[in-house]
Amino acid sequence: MAYPLSEEQRMIQAMVREFAREVVLPKAAERDRTREFPWENIRQMGELGLMGMNVPPEYNGSGADTISYSLAMQEIAYACASTAVIMSVHNSVACGPIYLFGSQHLKENYLKPLAAGQKLGSFALTEPGAGSDPTGQKSRAVKDGNGYVINGTKMFITSGKNSDVTVVTAYTDHGKGHRGISAFIVEKGTPGFSVGKEEDKMGLRASDTVELIFEDCRVPAENLVGAEGDGFMIAMASLDGGRIGIASQSVGLAQACLDAAVTYAKERLQFNKPISQFQGLRWMIADMATHIEAARLLTFNAAAMRDRGENFSGAASMAKVFSSETANEVAYKALQIHGGYGYIKEFPVERYYRDARVLTIYEGTSEIQRRVIAKNVIGK
Repeated sequence: MAYPLSEEQRMIQAMVREFAREVVLPKAAERDRTREFPWENIRQMGELGLMGMNVPPEYNGSGADTISYSLAMQEIAYACASTAVIMSVHNSVACGPIYLFGSQHLKENYLKPLAAGQKLGSFALTEPGAGSDPTGQKSRAVKDGNGYVINGTKMFITSGKNSDVTVVTAYTDHGKGHRGISAFIVEKGTPGFSVGKEEDKMGLRASDTVELIFEDCRVPAENLVGAEGDGFMIAMASLDGGRIGIASQSVGLAQACLDAAVTYAKERLQFNKPISQFQGLRWMIADMATHIEAARLLTFNAAAMRDRGENFSGAASMAKVFSSETANEVAYKALQIHGGYGYIKEFPVERYYRDARVLTIYEGTSEIQRRVIAKNVIGK
């Protein structure tokens, strides 16, 4: 890898790699089969400081840089993509908006237990009629005395069933368009807040994805994140960071695909020699490795720009679109290299193939990423 890592970054990478390979990986296939939420993984990740990596120590976080976070995400995703997406959502779009925009009250009461891994967070933006266009959401939050009353339905919410704290967006003034969207923290168990349908997904099956329902759900005014009307800006800023997380997840999963393909190709004999000696297959592996390395470097570039305080929105979209499409391409080729064996659940590439498919969809589709990139290149 050409990107220079500091000694601390290498130590974090080594520590998470050991944990991921020894603790997370052995049960990944079983969790995929049973859809069991990986609570034990999450608990231990909290103890290791992985659930508040970019949060300062004063709020119980690790205070790590974004490249360290990317390295950790890659290692967790290599072992279990379901666990990785839980980690990504928790760090990027649950802890992230509270740390960057929340009041001291919110940081003390919500960020600290989230960053310590004592509570789990989720982020509720998407609705049945509002996916790529969040301004199309129908949820409303009406000021009522010393609080807000939220009504609406969110869908495709990662960790929504199991999270303790959810960052929720809703219109406080629909007449102002995107400037009328606000963000709130809603705790599990709040009257009027319930979990609806749980989706039966193609991949990432150990990570729950659910509908969240708000029916006259009252939250105190101090649970407003930022000011009224900041919700759209908070969501977009959080998603920029989240895209680095998903790019990292994509790189880790792609690397797992490549390693599985190489191992199989060296062992599988056809025409009296390992299939790794056939030129056509060697070229496939060469392309896989090259694209993964490019995806990794794009991801590190976006992470480094974020750490330097630069505008990293376009870079994050480049990393996300390239890495997620690379993961899908590499998963396809890894399964092809396995032949018929890749199509059965005994081999991990079957799971990798299913897990990879959503990477080009969530945290902004590939089409949305290209829209963001074009805006950064061309301007308005």
